[in-house]
Amino acid sequence: MINNKKLVSMIFLVLLCLTACAPNEESISIKERKKTDKSVTFLFNFTSATLDPHTDDNYTAVRAGVGETLVKISNDLKIKPWLAEKWETKDNGLTWTFTIRKNITFQNGKALDANAVKSSLQRTIDQSYAMKNALNIKEMKANGHALTITLKEPMPKFPSELVHPNTAIIDVDVSSIAKKPIGTGPFHVLTFDQGNQVKLERYEHYWNGKVKLKNAIFAFNEDANARVAALQSGTADIIYRPPLESLSTLQANSSFKVRGVPSVRTHLLLYNQTNDALKDETVRKAIDTLLNRKEIVSSIMNNQAAAARGPFLPQFPFADNTASETKGIAYAKKYLEKAGYQLKNGKVIKNGKVIKNGKPLSLSLVTYSSLPELPLIAQLIQSNAKELGINIKIHLVEDSDEYVMAKDDWDLALYSLITAPRGDASYYLSTNYLPGGGLNASRINDDTLTKMIEQLNSTVDDAKRDQLAKQATALINGEMLTSSIVHPNIVVAYNQKVKNWTTNPSEYYMLTQHLDVTP
Repeated sequence: MINNKKLVSMIFLVLLCLTACAPNEESISIKERKKTDKSVTFLFNFTSATLDPHTDDNYTAVRAGVGETLVKISNDLKIKPWLAEKWETKDNGLTWTFTIRKNITFQNGKALDANAVKSSLQRTIDQSYAMKNALNIKEMKANGHALTITLKEPMPKFPSELVHPNTAIIDVDVSSIAKKPIGTGPFHVLTFDQGNQVKLERYEHYWNGKVKLKNAIFAFNEDANARVAALQSGTADIIYRPPLESLSTLQANSSFKVRGVPSVRTHLLLYNQTNDALKDETVRKAIDTLLNRKEIVSSIMNNQAAAARGPFLPQFPFADNTASETKGIAYAKKYLEKAGYQLKNGKVIKNGKVIKNGKPLSLSLVTYSSLPELPLIAQLIQSNAKELGINIKIHLVEDSDEYVMAKDDWDLALYSLITAPRGDASYYLSTNYLPGGGLNASRINDDTLTKMIEQLNSTVDDAKRDQLAKQATALINGEMLTSSIVHPNIVVAYNQKVKNWTTNPSEYYMLTQHLDVTP
């Protein structure tokens, strides 16, 4: 017979054996979690002060995979359904009905329906003057998953306007949209350190397939050299727009991949037409001749760009490619003489400065350093202008969008814009050249151009639209309302362990559900 002490001892040994021999569920879950808890750190070249997708000019919420729009642009620049599964119009673009996908939830579990979309678009209109003008919405009606939008006037290409990241659909009822917007994307925000980084986590109930990464960091650093250092040290996995002079070093390292693809972005020189001198197109043409585009492509852009003959890539059917480049001091002098500036024997007079009505031609040029090539182009313009006798003072600003739109104390601005993110000319032409356009920093008000753009916006036939866009672009080039300089490539460098990175020409989509890393 076993006494009580022996019985207790035997039970204890059995339990000990069972504990030791049985698999540890917690340790297994940790082990398995390590296989699936993948993360990346992405380093972008513009900082964001807000995550509010309706006001953020850097589109961080969409780029970081937090927010999504009704319509998306593909890698071949075709619009396709996203949160809306289809749309139709029966009156040549005055009234549109969008069918919102079912079984989609916001990242707080709230169901997405037409009423939620309506509320979000209404907030976009209320928060953004540019989007209010671009969308041109008169009325919206929601019924289940059908959203009917009536415009103030017909817009045959209206769905393409809803590609814009500022129209991202969010839950408008949350209280901290600037710091933690609630969207429908593959990642939800954990924390936002303003101007530094966004910490993200996979949204487990994402509607559009499995999200491969568990976590991601969308970080900001405008210092291009610092971005390269972060990649080399391993503190960043993907960096956007490394300095072009660093590409050969990165390409020589088998740990990294470097990809450059043509973008729909154009580096532009804007002329502020509140400046009396710059109201004269011959003065604008004189300054344009100082832009040696081939030299800029080779010496500044490291051949990661193409010389621009207009705001749109030449392969677009609506691009006007008839402009011929004239460059050099000799051409500039002829333009200045035509504009009434005094020259003697082909040389500038009075202390090396061109003079008109006793006043020298002095200009200010505004640009920013988050695209590191822009200050270099500014210095080239400054140097060539000095040889001509024009004094140009360069000002670097942090928020160039706000500066050029809000202030008139600048004359020239080196600027960079995505000119055809939806494979259509209408958005760029409307926002940049119509009076009151949301991005008309140059204060352009040209009656002939306005009529062309308005006709374009109301035209249905694609061939006629392309022809009108060509005519508008030819006028812009002919009167030198804007100088198009180069079309830069989008250059991205990343660790070779990163998988499924895709560079979309629109620059809208960066952290996606497909992005992955090898262990």
